[in-house]
Amino acid sequence: MSDSEPIALFGSRPPVSATRKLQSGPVSDGVETRKPEGKWPDQTFFHRRELTEILKVYGRKVADGEWRDYAIDATRDKAVFSIFRRSSEMPLYRIEKQPRLARKQGTYSVITATGLILKRGQDLAQVLRAIDRKPRLVVA
Repeated sequence: MSDSEPIALFGSRPPVSATRKLQSGPVSDGVETRKPEGKWPDQTFFHRRELTEILKVYGRKVADGEWRDYAIDATRDKAVFSIFRRSSEMPLYRIEKQPRLARKQGTYSVITATGLILKRGQDLAQVLRAIDRKPRLVVA
């Protein structure tokens, strides 16, 4: 092995140039940014503000001992935050973000394990109230 040849630690991996050609971007403040040629696949993600809202509710329910695990999926059409009681079960709730429904029923929805849509709307905080209900004392 020569000095110019890279060392493969965990199996052979093709060089970056073979998998994706990089194109130089604008240089600002001495830092060169690089982006791949072509177009990234369009995917829908939760933004930081949206994840903060979801994780506030999730954190409260974890502290109460109701929920224990979560998963985040991002596809071309929607982003999904799934909530589990145990990691080996089906999700109790799915919080979905579908931007194509923004002008119809609303971007956000909360869906139960059976597929029932609990709440749909434009405001994520209002939609999350469907699963963040506080228990109330009922006086008979």
